[in-house]
Amino acid sequence: MSTASARIEELRTLIREHAHRYYILDDPIVSDAEYDSLVKELQDLEDSNPELVTPDSPTQRVGAPIGDLFRSVQHLRPLFSLDNAESREDLDGWEQRMERQLGRPPVSYVCELKIDGLAVVLTYRDGFLATGATRGDGTTGEDITANLRTIQSIPLRLRGDDHPAVLEVRGEVYMPYEAFDELNRAQVEEGKPIFANARNAAAGSVRQKDPAATARRNLDVWVYQLGFVESGPEFETHWETLDYMQSLGFRTNPGSLSMGTIDEVFEYVEKAERDRHDMPYQTDGVVIKANSLVDQARLGFTAKAPRWAIAYKFPPEEQVTTLKDIWINIGRTGAATPFAVLEPVFVGGATVSMATLHNQDQVGIKDVRIGDQVIVRRAGDVIPEVVGPVVSARTGKEKKWVMPKKCPFCANPIVRLEGEAVARCTGGFECSSRVREWLFHFSSRGGMDIEHMGYRTIDLLLSESLISDPADIFSFDIDRLLEHEGWGDISVDNLKAAINAAKDRPAARLLTALGIRHVGGTVARMLMRAFGGLPALMDATEEEIAQTEGIGPVIAEEVRAWSTDPVNRHLVEKLGAAGVRLVDEVEVDVASGLLTGGVFVVSGTVEGFTREEAKLAIEARGGKATGSVSGRTTALVVGESPGVSKSRKAEELGVPIIDSEGFRELLKRGLSSLA
Repeated sequence: MSTASARIEELRTLIREHAHRYYILDDPIVSDAEYDSLVKELQDLEDSNPELVTPDSPTQRVGAPIGDLFRSVQHLRPLFSLDNAESREDLDGWEQRMERQLGRPPVSYVCELKIDGLAVVLTYRDGFLATGATRGDGTTGEDITANLRTIQSIPLRLRGDDHPAVLEVRGEVYMPYEAFDELNRAQVEEGKPIFANARNAAAGSVRQKDPAATARRNLDVWVYQLGFVESGPEFETHWETLDYMQSLGFRTNPGSLSMGTIDEVFEYVEKAERDRHDMPYQTDGVVIKANSLVDQARLGFTAKAPRWAIAYKFPPEEQVTTLKDIWINIGRTGAATPFAVLEPVFVGGATVSMATLHNQDQVGIKDVRIGDQVIVRRAGDVIPEVVGPVVSARTGKEKKWVMPKKCPFCANPIVRLEGEAVARCTGGFECSSRVREWLFHFSSRGGMDIEHMGYRTIDLLLSESLISDPADIFSFDIDRLLEHEGWGDISVDNLKAAINAAKDRPAARLLTALGIRHVGGTVARMLMRAFGGLPALMDATEEEIAQTEGIGPVIAEEVRAWSTDPVNRHLVEKLGAAGVRLVDEVEVDVASGLLTGGVFVVSGTVEGFTREEAKLAIEARGGKATGSVSGRTTALVVGESPGVSKSRKAEELGVPIIDSEGFRELLKRGLSSLA
């Protein structure tokens, strides 16, 4: 073997191993730069030795553009649909049907998250990817091999040396939310229509004519079913096939679990539905399968579905309804945000009659018109939004919307400055809507976290002229509320306690709550670590603020402009006089970098901390607080009601899990407490 040939094989082996650790195990052992250097070296060697290029080389993931039409591919075994369940009764009925046929319930079950993506069939011959196809009609699909080769988590060559002569696996190609958001941001910047959801984006991405376009979409895959094996090992359970596919280098979802009873299955379904919005990808249900392959063979299929599997579908989060009108709301910064007035529709577990349209550009990009039939989405606690119109349902009577020239709340002009994405009311705090939104933001969980101070309470306090700015919240006569229906001694005492508790929030929370443009929680914590409190920050020059690590000139200019406004200075004085903490006391160990280099995830409510305060405590000691568990995570901190998916991922990756007591020890002793 020549020197070049030997080095090429060595590089391919190294790159495959590193790619497997990065894309499959989420546990890289080299930097991105080192990985890129290996790929570059391989590319250069193959360019110099084209006769040594092979189809399974890592450099061949992006092939030549395919033709105008996708050719048809016959699947080795047909793909069936799944019957659906929507209740516990449906699951019980399914189990009873299997029990009648088997003479007993199935031995055990496997539950898998139902990924909302595009079903694909991957066929390998002698360990190499031969074809990748869409599901199609279940018997015949479209050949999208060139595009699927660009997805890093699809192995071009199976791991190990002992491969079946032919192997067919089924999986779901999906687009993670992070990649979906990035794609839509790019679409908006280029003036192109945005995608309605991650599933549509994934489906469109794998059917691009140019594989290079697919490669830019950051798609991923979960493999969930062994379809066909020729001259391969034999298995007794579906769970064993999942382990086998994982050993070959495929990604199988870590959320899959094996269990013994239908009661355990339903518990899994309930948890999966509760946790669905903690996932970094879109799920719309749970697929439940009889685990024993002998049971599966005895149960067989109906004309369209296996009797041994069923899909439990979560309530739909998208519905179609009529857009009756478009109004605007003025936010705490004066931003004029259009929202849709809808014919009420039940979606995502609640009746929705209004939904956000984000900004006037989005109304234009989506081409949403008054009178349209529109798709409405509501995901968890997220504000309902209009995804887009059903263009085919238009009658010609629909009306295009334009931003009003005057604010409907204060009659001042609405203007849009050059270079800004939103139009704004110019009425300042003369605008009743802006004051209302400012007070709500100040009191919200992301601000001072004053329980019981929602819109209804704020509207009452404003209508009675009891408050006019955030400082008044801490000094108005709360007992006046006893005069109003729905307010008794208990509710008034609860509000008093919440307001008193808010007085001692960290100064960074107060700075966030005040609503200075560009100053969110992370920026506020940086500024408070640098200046110690609001008085010192407000006396600092723009240059001094800009010298703070992580703070740029735009933020420094905004903070300085806000600080020099006499109205704002008076407001901070009022807050201090009302007993609100303006300065943080920095503990000695906080400044010592006890957690420098550590990456932590907080899940659930940690005793003695709000989630923001727990993150602040980590960052104050030099650590990094992130939202998702990965191979880079130092530890997962779990409090009450933690996300099941985060704990499961930590266990899968061997990431240490610590409770509230362990967290306090971590803050006291640093990284050494994890040893």
